[in-house]
Parts: sequence; C-alpha cells; structure tokens
Amino acid sequence: MRATTKFRQLLNQPGIIQAPGAYDCLTAKIIEGAGFPAVYMTGAGTSVAQLGYPDLALATMTEMVDNAASLTEVLDVPLIADADTGYGGVLNVRRTVRHYERAGVAAIHIEDQESPKRCGHLDDKKVISTDDMTQKIRAAVDARTDDDFTIIVRTDSIAVTGWDDAMHRCEEYVKAGADALFVEALRTPEEVEKAAQNLDVPLLYNFVETGKSPLLTASELENFGFKIVIYPASALLSVTHVVGQVMAQLKARGTTSHLVEDMVSLEDCFETMGLSSMLAEDARFASPV
Repeated sequence: MRATTKFRQLLNQPGIIQAPGAYDCLTAKIIEGAGFPAVYMTGAGTSVAQLGYPDLALATMTEMVDNAASLTEVLDVPLIADADTGYGGVLNVRRTVRHYERAGVAAIHIEDQESPKRCGHLDDKKVISTDDMTQKIRAAVDARTDDDFTIIVRTDSIAVTGWDDAMHRCEEYVKAGADALFVEALRTPEEVEKAAQNLDVPLLYNFVETGKSPLLTASELENFGFKIVIYPASALLSVTHVVGQVMAQLKARGTTSHLVEDMVSLEDCFETMGLSSMLAEDARFASPV
C-alpha cells in the first residue's frame, strides 16, 4: 500500500496520530521502532543536523527533498514532511509538491510566512496576504498526481495579525483545498480548545519543548479535537544535550568507559538499521541455486 494511502487511513481512523520528528535515518528508524504510526521530518532538525544552519529558511527545496527521500527509503510508516513556504511562488509550490510526491512522502505542510521564513516559535515573523496563500494552496492541490497525498496548511498569523485574522485565513485555506490545518504557536489551552471548536477539518498540533505552545498530552489534544500532533524537536534537543554531556565527560576524563551502561552496543545500533535482515538477504543470494 502506498504511504499516502496509509496516511489517509490513519486520518480516517479514530485516535490521534503522534508523529515524532526525525532529522536523519537513525532517528526515523528509532521512532518507527518505538511503535509510532507516522514520522515527521523536521525542517528545523534537517537544517541544524544535516546542513549546519539554524531554522532561518536556509535549507533549499532540493536539500529538504533529498533528506525526505532518505527517510522514506528506510521507513515502512508514512512520513509527514515540512515544506516551509513551498520555496517561492505558485510555480515553485507546484514543483515542490511533485518532488515531495516522488520522494515517497505521504503529507507535507506549507505555511503562510513571508520568505525568508523563520521557526514558528521565534518572534518577528511576517505573513503573506490571505489571497496570495490561497493561490499557493490551489496550486499545490492541482499539482499533486496522487489524490491521497495530504496537503496540510500552516498559518503563523496569530502572532502577526491576531486571532480573528488567523481563523478567517483558516476558513479560506480550507475553501482553497487544504486537507488539514496547522495553526502555529497556539498560546494557551483555551486557544487550543477554541481552535478545535472553530475549525471542522483535521488539525495538527506542534508540540515544541521550550516553545510558545502549552505542552499538552496526546490524550488532552485528542479530547480537544486535534487529529495529529508532531514533536519536531524532541530528538534534536535531547541529542544536543546528551552528546554535549558525553563529550564534556570524555574531555574531562579521557574515557567514556564509565558511560558504557548508558549506551547501546555497536551491534544494537546496526540492528536499528536492519543488520540481521540485510545479512540474511546477503546469505540468501550467496547460497547455491
């Protein structure tokens, strides 16, 4: 079954879809191995870990699609991918949709920030007009060749133009063809509940540790009426902290022997990426016919 169809089935089934954020193949496989039904390719994580930049719209469409293709190659669950602003105008958006489709991605989200954009939980964002964004959405919907390819539309307008404009934008974005909505940087549980009451389409919640939105549980979000929750920074922030600690102790002691119990074995690390199955495949082809 195509990843796009798997994701549509998840959208149509009861229960909230939890999709932790991956920035490389290892984090993607760890997330899948933990039993999550979908993985989210974080744009911030891709920019930081793959390219060496903060989340300031420095990653290109080609770089993002290349990373997405690497992730879909190793995953059996659907991948939701950050597609930023669509990387330009309506023609760029059309090209973006086609490239993400070919990369095997199940869903993307595009947003209404001005380019260059910035992380949705940073200050001083700017948004394009509602009309300009609806044109992008119509172009994205028209460009897809697989009707199950899900187009999630994000608005960053709450922090820029206020709540009423954000809700108006959401209504217009749904009319333009958005399959789901991503209202960025909701600030209180009351706003979370109010958004779900106002909007009658699948809603995505962005769970960002140290961000602007309340850190609600998946059950709480589901009770409010949200369908998807992504955790873009959980792995990235944890790895930054843990590796920083390990390197500090290695520098101080000249060894990590005292940390071995907190590490997986080399074989277990390889097993995360399919060591046994690959060796079995190799042996099968090496056997005489």
